[in-house]
Parts: sequence; C-alpha cells; structure tokens
Amino acid sequence: MPAISHEIVLCPGAGEDRKIGTSEERKEKRDQQDKRLSFSALLLFRASIRSGGFTLEPMKKTILIILGCMLLLVGGCTFFTKQPPVVPPPPPKEGPPLAAVTAGDLPVLRDDLDRESLVKALQKSLEYYARLPERATYRVGEKRFSASDMKETLQAFLEIVESGDSPAAIERRVREAFDVYRAFGSASSGRVLFTGYYEPVLKGSLERTDLYRYPIYRKPDDSVVVQLGKFREKYRNERLVGRLENGEVIPYFTREEIDGAGALENRGLEIAWFADPIDIFFLHIQGSGTVCLPDGACFQVSYAQSNGRVYRSIGRLLIDSGKATRENLSMQGIKKYLREHPEEAREILNYNESYVFFRTVEKGPVGSIGVALTGGRSIATDAAFFPRGALAFIKSRKPVIGPDGDIRSWVPFSRFVLNQDTGGAITGPGRVDLFCGRGREAEITAGHLREEGELYFLVLKKVKK
Repeated sequence: MPAISHEIVLCPGAGEDRKIGTSEERKEKRDQQDKRLSFSALLLFRASIRSGGFTLEPMKKTILIILGCMLLLVGGCTFFTKQPPVVPPPPPKEGPPLAAVTAGDLPVLRDDLDRESLVKALQKSLEYYARLPERATYRVGEKRFSASDMKETLQAFLEIVESGDSPAAIERRVREAFDVYRAFGSASSGRVLFTGYYEPVLKGSLERTDLYRYPIYRKPDDSVVVQLGKFREKYRNERLVGRLENGEVIPYFTREEIDGAGALENRGLEIAWFADPIDIFFLHIQGSGTVCLPDGACFQVSYAQSNGRVYRSIGRLLIDSGKATRENLSMQGIKKYLREHPEEAREILNYNESYVFFRTVEKGPVGSIGVALTGGRSIATDAAFFPRGALAFIKSRKPVIGPDGDIRSWVPFSRFVLNQDTGGAITGPGRVDLFCGRGREAEITAGHLREEGELYFLVLKKVKK
C-alpha cells in the first residue's frame, strides 16, 4: 500500500500554517466550507428581504460583495498559492541479501532428489574450495567466512548425508549443526524468482557445409577484460569486456556485428557449425551443450566469455510488442514463434546484443567456479550477493511432465543445492537459475520454469566468525 503524502500549505489571511491531508481530504474540506458559505449567503439574502431598509438593486450589490469576499477567503489557496506537486513515495530499497533465520522460522529441510547426486555436487564444491587461498572470504549475512570455513561446512554436511540416516534424522542433525540464512529476494516482492537452464544436444559439423552454415566461436584474442575493482574498491566484482582501438578500450562487437556483418569471419575462431541459428542462440542462453558430429562422435562445449554487452530478453521483447503473453511464454513458445516468423527472427535475435564465446571441455557442463555441474543440484546466482560454491536450500514448484511432453500439473518441491554457476540474465538478490541437466525432461522443465520461491544458505555453527 503506497504511503500517503502530506503537505504544508500557507493560505493568505489564515495567519498560520495549516496541516492538510491528502488532495482528496482537501477537496472534501473545501466543499464543506463552500456549502457553509452558500448557506450563510442565503440567510443574509433572506434577512435583507425581511428588513424594509434596502431596495432590491442595492441588496444584489451587497450580496455580490459579500460572496466575493467569502470566495477570496476560501479559495485564496487555490487561486493565489501554487500547489506543490504530489511527490510519489520512493521505491523500496534493497534489503541485505541474506539474514539469519531463527529456529522457529526454519523451513522443513526435506529433499526430493537422490542422495548420490547431492554427494556428487558437494564433492565438486569441495574441489573448488580446495583451490582457493586461505585469505579468500565470503560474506553471509552480517558475517564473513573464510574458504576454510566454507569447506568445513561442506565436509560436515557431507558426513551427515553419507551417514545413511533417515530423512527425518538428517533434518534434525542439520538443524542442530548449521546456521541458516534466508535470501531477502527482490525489493518489489521479497521473494526469489526461479528459472531453469539445461544442456542441449545439437547436431553439428567441424567444417562449414551447405547444411551446417552457422558457427559458434571461441574467445577472440582481441577481447580485453578490465577488472574495475583493481582501480576502485567500490567497483569490486564489476568488469568490462571490450577491445582496443587506437589505444582506447571500446565495447566489443554486438551480436548483429558478429552474426550479421561477419566481424569474426576468417579468423579461425570457429569451433563448430550448425544448421539453425535459433538453436545457436539458445545454446548461448544455456551456456553449454553437447555437439554431435555426422560420424556419431560427440564433444562438449562450455561458456568461456561473453562480449560484455548487456543481456536483453527477447521474451520480454515479444511480450512488450504484443506477440506473446506472460502466461504462455516459454522457451519452447519463443522457438515456435521464431520459426513461424522467419522474416522477424534475425531482428528479434539481434535485440539481445550479448554474445557468448565457447571452449571445449572434457567433462561438462562446467560452471563459473570451474567445476562440472550436477543436474538438479547446481544453481546459478549473482556472485555479487551470494557466496560461490556454498551449500544452499531451495523451495519452489516444479512441473509434472506427461509421457507426451505435456505439463500435467505443478507441485511444490524442496532440496539442497550448491551455488556453482552464474549467468548473464541472473542478476540481483532475487534470481536463481536451476541447472536441470540433460535430456527431454530437463529441456521441458527448464523451458517452462518461472516460479517464485525461497532461497537459504547454510554455514556450520561451530565455525568461528
């Protein structure tokens, strides 16, 4: 509910400031005063008629003079005082990204997936922390924890998971051993928006052919990354990607300049070629995938770097232009529209100037912390707000998918996850992207998942702050 604005208005002749409420209240008060003045004028008119000392014409003049004075007195504020504009309340400020949860407010810590996948994801985050220097720290709520603290947290949790205890016993032990911090989410809703991504499998070729004409590129040698935090502390975790031209760093080529104008052609940067530019666009969105060649051999590609341009959603573009609605928007729906309107496809794709460069990997897909992601267990968040590699717990809704690929219903779910990735569209404290894995069901889930939910992070209690 918006805050009510109040103003101080000085009226000529009032002799003092009058505190007046909202514009509706002021109007109602003026109307009441006008009614009282009109009634007073009527009484004066009748009194003049009854007295025999006035003629009709002088009496009209007297009434007009009296009414004019009264109108000036009451309407002076409106006629002669410039009303200050009504200032809307300021937008709500972002709260702290994480805050400690009291024992009475803890969620039910139940997990809907198998333990093997959780163990795998935990081991990957432990690999990440093992590579970090001891001085590396992470902020969780109002406290800071070292990489060793975070590693100790995962080791203690892994021991509980591998104990073979029942789900109820595991929940009891986790509640006793860990502090829980809840993400405050976005300022507008206080909730966290969950979306999904997956690993697509695409047919491609190592050479350009009449069928395979559209490439994906490795990171260009002329791209320059500027870590702004090295220049000013207030810009920590911020960076620019560009290229050098005449000794100056300028923005790197856009999607249109790369795919449309051929800015990277004939430089030997092509990794593979594909038949459909729409598939390549969504490979950019997912950040990783598997390429299967005509001879049956397959290899994996993963995110290497972007061109540094701001990510712009083509889904939002379709909604704003009236070509789609928020209710029926999905990855599958966007693909369908692009293929049914080929004359619009290139312009729509170029709306998102952000462009992804890839690298080949042995075991992927690989997240931003340099470890392989685990389907259903890895999440992507904004590293400026949430600790990389950390243990987290999520609650939201997921689709129930029928044998024909249709979504039958949506059901609540909760599980433990590891914060192992980032994404160009995943910004702010109110966004989480869930890695759904590979395959048909993962693609359907990732394409339709857009649900609000809750995000928590866990840190071992005995860790010294």
